[in-house]
Amino acid sequence: MFRACLYAENPAPAVLPPALRAWLGLTSILATLVVAVLGVLYAGHGEPGRVDRWFVDPTADSVRPPWRNVALATDFLGEPAGAAALVVAAVTGCLLLRWTRAAVLVVAAAGLTVGTATLIKQVVGRTIHGDGNLSYPSGHAAFVTALALVVALLATGRLGLGRSAGTLLVLAAALVFGAAMGWAQVALGAHYPTDVLGGWCTALAVVPATAWLVDRTADRLADRTADAGRREHR
Repeated sequence: MFRACLYAENPAPAVLPPALRAWLGLTSILATLVVAVLGVLYAGHGEPGRVDRWFVDPTADSVRPPWRNVALATDFLGEPAGAAALVVAAVTGCLLLRWTRAAVLVVAAAGLTVGTATLIKQVVGRTIHGDGNLSYPSGHAAFVTALALVVALLATGRLGLGRSAGTLLVLAAALVFGAAMGWAQVALGAHYPTDVLGGWCTALAVVPATAWLVDRTADRLADRTADAGRREHR
């Protein structure tokens, strides 16, 4: 059953375009370093740092209508119900295109990114508005950035974009959607700016690696199935 989700009868296009592997691999490594450095700097902290104060008073609910409504709507997309709706919509689109490998990537990338962010929160222990509110990294920013990265990767593969155009599209999508969610989180006083940066980098670290693993697993299963088919016809 799982095999059927990873390959079709015809070879499926890679979800991590070969032209982007080197650049996104390097980006993933750099993003991992940023997440680690920020985690060390703010481990156990319960107040904004100097960098956070450059932008805004990070613990203030600083946005007012009508922008508050925009921030709340954006925030909803990172909540369980909103996130589930986005994932279902993305998976449905992939299945309608008969690209099951991409559907697997949507679920795997979203799940692993949010899971990684949750684990880092427990390890780092940074809080906002009290000891019970772990804040680093922002799970909302991580999720939305991850989904934007996945969609941009799939679009790059479908459109056959080259290395430069593809990398630009992927990073631009991550920046735009990550920044939008980051603004909402800081404006609503839910996260410090460095929490948002950590969430953004978490997605940049996890998604390329997940896409590579999905491709590698799917290709291996497809090869094994093809070999079994050839043996049956001998």
